[in-house]
Amino acid sequence: MSNATQTDPASRTTGTATAMVLEGFGRAMAPRTFPRVDPDAGAVVVDVTHAGICGTDIHLQQGRLAIPVPVILGHEAVGRVHALGEGVTTDARGEELRVGDAVSWASNIPCGHCYYCEDQQEPSLCETRKVYGINQSSADWPHLSGGWSEQIYLQPGSTIVRIPSSVTPQQVIALGCAGPTAVHAVNRIAKPDAGNVVVVQGSGPVGLACAMYATLAGAAKVIIVGGPANRLEVARTAGIGDIHIDIFAETDRAARLDRILAETTGGRGADVVIEAAGVPTAVSEGIDIARRGGKYLVVGQYTDHGTTPINPHYITKKQLQVLGSWAFSPHNHLEYVESLPRLAARFDLASMVTEYPLGKAEEAMGDMRDGRSLKSVLVTGGQS
Repeated sequence: MSNATQTDPASRTTGTATAMVLEGFGRAMAPRTFPRVDPDAGAVVVDVTHAGICGTDIHLQQGRLAIPVPVILGHEAVGRVHALGEGVTTDARGEELRVGDAVSWASNIPCGHCYYCEDQQEPSLCETRKVYGINQSSADWPHLSGGWSEQIYLQPGSTIVRIPSSVTPQQVIALGCAGPTAVHAVNRIAKPDAGNVVVVQGSGPVGLACAMYATLAGAAKVIIVGGPANRLEVARTAGIGDIHIDIFAETDRAARLDRILAETTGGRGADVVIEAAGVPTAVSEGIDIARRGGKYLVVGQYTDHGTTPINPHYITKKQLQVLGSWAFSPHNHLEYVESLPRLAARFDLASMVTEYPLGKAEEAMGDMRDGRSLKSVLVTGGQS
């Protein structure tokens, strides 16, 4: 989709849409109305139906990343095409795109020409990428640039994908951005081999998504170390992971390590350990869990929770590969959507979701923050 000259937005207003806005760090989300507009050439307007809440949204509200406010949060959502801008006839797979189609879209638009995009072919590292619901202020046109809204304006260059007919919106949003994040982290960076023992630290959506993709990659055993107990029970019931260890029940680190190692081949440790807890202290424990010659992938430290002491001797002694994974690219999102039928056939994705009306964003965030829900989803009713 190419950029086009923007027409006067005031001349194209077609009613209003309600959205939940973060107007300042540490403040509660507030409902606000914005003018709806028709799409410019290359753009698409979508009526949002389901918008996920990510742990990052909670951190953004707390001011742990420098973002422009006011902002409509929500970088993961699904909906139905409301209007297509001139020149938009197909989705990212080249399939016909029509008004009314159920769609998902990548949360970010890399620049495509910087060192990381062009030379390194790593668009997730693009330093100027646009990210819906994060670095697009609602004070700026087209205003509706976040998913916690009845409608979203998808700018030219967005990666928009029709949702497979065999998959429901609840199944798509169950993993939200965790799905493509795990595609990037597990399939592209960690690359577990068939028969590996994989330990995942963290039982939130990113951790569970990583566990699912490790299973699809052929891991012989996937051990999830997380909590609280209700999250682990959801994972167990949904068929995610083989062993589930509750850090709130196994509070002694040494005893917990012994239990984890006992589940690995020969007690040597895991072939691959994936940190998806978002807690800095998990990193040193993850190094202990990995076997000699193994891999340790850090994916959960998306926002800055501070430093933590580690003993680098064990990285050397174990000849450990320590890897990092940052966000995901539009291609990873496309791969996620294409893998959804396989994921949905293997795991009960919809069971992860707890739905809330759009106006209950604060309650939904609180329940997720306190562990009462695994994946809070705002149902916007964005059908017009």
